[in-house]
Amino acid sequence: MLKRPRRIRGNETIRRMVRETRVDKSSLIYPMFVMEGKEGKEEIPSMPGQYRYGLDAMNFMVEDLLKAGVSSVMLFGIPSHKDELGSSAYAEDGIIQKAVAGMKERFPEMYVITDVCMCEYTSHGHCGCLNGNYVDNDSTLDLLAKTALSHVQAGADMVAPSDMMDGRIGTIRTTLDNNGFVETPIMSYAVKYASSFYGPFREAAGSAPSFGDRKSYQMDFHNIKEGLKEAFLDIEEGADIIMVKPALSYLDVIRRVSEEIPLPVAAYSVSGEYAMVKAAGKLGYIEEDNIICEMAVSTYRAGAGIYLTYFAKELAGFIQEGRIG
Repeated sequence: MLKRPRRIRGNETIRRMVRETRVDKSSLIYPMFVMEGKEGKEEIPSMPGQYRYGLDAMNFMVEDLLKAGVSSVMLFGIPSHKDELGSSAYAEDGIIQKAVAGMKERFPEMYVITDVCMCEYTSHGHCGCLNGNYVDNDSTLDLLAKTALSHVQAGADMVAPSDMMDGRIGTIRTTLDNNGFVETPIMSYAVKYASSFYGPFREAAGSAPSFGDRKSYQMDFHNIKEGLKEAFLDIEEGADIIMVKPALSYLDVIRRVSEEIPLPVAAYSVSGEYAMVKAAGKLGYIEEDNIICEMAVSTYRAGAGIYLTYFAKELAGFIQEGRIG
């Protein structure tokens, strides 16, 4: 036989030499929960090994991440006060604003991205202002822009709107530009599905809606073309990176988006994915470390160049060991 594919599988050196999909520590982003008014850390019951951090404990985790080679975080805030308009989201002394300022002062090398949404801060748990029981798109836009601006003024390197309101990228871009932050990039949760994989996150952030659901603004998981439409709209409005969320059950979407848009593509391996791996690993049903690696590589193989994952520190270790990379 002239053609023998096994020739380039004979040992680890050649397997790594011809590897088609490369994974690098610099592409990892760790999602991190910071809580207001408390010290130390609290484990999240549905996400064993993940915590809500007080501003003191946050610093220890950042040190661990940097030592592991993870140099980017995505911050989610857990405020002590919630109201109808989510005023803690854009307060000058809000939890994210304080966390960003503190982190950048102590760890200027850490690249800080902030989630921009209202759901953690509103008393009703929805991602925008209400008009009766309807989430009012247009009245929410200015509050999202105020939130993004306050994060950048505190020192955030990038903002990432996750609310799924129409027109929010353009409003945020204009607000940042008008205030002198023309160089601050926006990572848009453009292709965000109404997914059951978000359950543990809503416990972690206390962001479950008090009534109804989010299907009127997050996407129907049956649709791909709609996701492409959302991505192109956000590109027109000034987005710099396009995110697909969740990751594992949406690899086909990641592939289509990465093939058709001219921007970097991020994918978010969400809380439900994490929780399932941890639960199955605890029961001995899977080899947890191998599954973590395989999930990550499948996401990059599908076309993502940026990977948001609660396993970021572990993956950095696996890359260092040469298990993936």
